[in-house]
Amino acid sequence: MQTFVSDISQKHFPLRERITGKNIRQCVLDEIKKEYPLFNDNSQASVAELNIFRNRYIQNSLVSELGTLNKLEQQVLKAMQNDELLSDKLVDNKPEALSAGQRLADKVATFGGSWKFIIIFSVFIFCWMLLNVAFLMNKGFDPYPFILLNLILSCIAALQAPVIMMSQNRQEEKDRERAKNDYMINLKSELEIRLLHEKLDHLIVNQQERLLEIQQIQIDIMNDIMQRLDKHAAH
Repeated sequence: MQTFVSDISQKHFPLRERITGKNIRQCVLDEIKKEYPLFNDNSQASVAELNIFRNRYIQNSLVSELGTLNKLEQQVLKAMQNDELLSDKLVDNKPEALSAGQRLADKVATFGGSWKFIIIFSVFIFCWMLLNVAFLMNKGFDPYPFILLNLILSCIAALQAPVIMMSQNRQEEKDRERAKNDYMINLKSELEIRLLHEKLDHLIVNQQERLLEIQQIQIDIMNDIMQRLDKHAAH
């Protein structure tokens, strides 16, 4: 297998991974020259080494655009460098461990925000009023204006509101966590697209070089044939 020596690490790499300095995007080339000032358009490096400086350029670009990288952005860059999938780490299939109070709060919030609760409570209020006004002739345990009923409704509302808020606060924590996960995945996708453009440019340039080499060889063959024909015609 044919190999070449990298001007960066002085190590041998397969020839198919060779890339010259003139085929490297200028911004990445500048990043290489910061550490290797002698690296120029005629120098050569491997794709693996180039990816290191690509990631370094992306990291420096993020720092210049966003300031100091936070924990989420550092995690994204680490996943890119290790070729890891963020979705495998972010998706948690384990059931959430809830306390008895949290389970009760979820049940109360679910039941209190349903039509079932509205219908049952409306029937209860209607029966309460009908019992005291119609059957007990407004002389029952809670005559009009239904002071006891108002007290019960006030107590239920006072207790139900904080219980529902506990459930909503926990749901908001889940939403914030999902938003963080979405941000990390979107950021990684954007950076991967940048690297993909770099790799596509590299493939296009290499393909053009090979086509030019093939054309040059074909021209040489045609010139050789023409010279032979001229010699044959001369004889």
